[in-house]
Amino acid sequence: MQAPTLPAMTADPRQAAFREYVLPELDVLLRVARRLTRDHTDAEDLVQDTLVRAYRAVDRFDGRYPRAWLLTILRNTHYNRLRKRTPDLLEDELAQKLPGRGADARDGTAEAALGSGFDPQVRDAIASLSIKHRQVIALIDLDGLTYQEAADMLGVPPGTVMSRLHRARAKVRDHLEAAGFGKEKP
Repeated sequence: MQAPTLPAMTADPRQAAFREYVLPELDVLLRVARRLTRDHTDAEDLVQDTLVRAYRAVDRFDGRYPRAWLLTILRNTHYNRLRKRTPDLLEDELAQKLPGRGADARDGTAEAALGSGFDPQVRDAIASLSIKHRQVIALIDLDGLTYQEAADMLGVPPGTVMSRLHRARAKVRDHLEAAGFGKEKP
């Protein structure tokens, strides 16, 4: 009796392209994902989501600059995940960072602003911002990133980060002044 022959492995072009373009970049993807997420588990999840998206799109990829292509997918996947989580994250960050600061207030408006009624007003003010403005507030004011670090994470020039931050702070300030946390009248 002759041994059964295995069916010939069909070379799926999608799998071949994935092996050629994506697999060699796994270390870079994981390293960048760790920097973006600051958590090993989240980084692995982000890379996994990126690989799924890359696999689905690899047949449309032209073969030029695979690292740039993959990092763009990684960054966009990260942004999408942040957009879904941003309101919760901002609330958590504000709850952690603002309550203990009331004792540091010096006098007048600063003391009123950092007092017990401030937290909900700040949450409302930040929640009223667009996503791009909430992102820069979170990265710069809450996470303490530099303009350059925030720019790298958002994929925009540092000047854009500074401009967005200026506008976001002005909108938060206007919102707080309208809520009665404005400048003291002479």
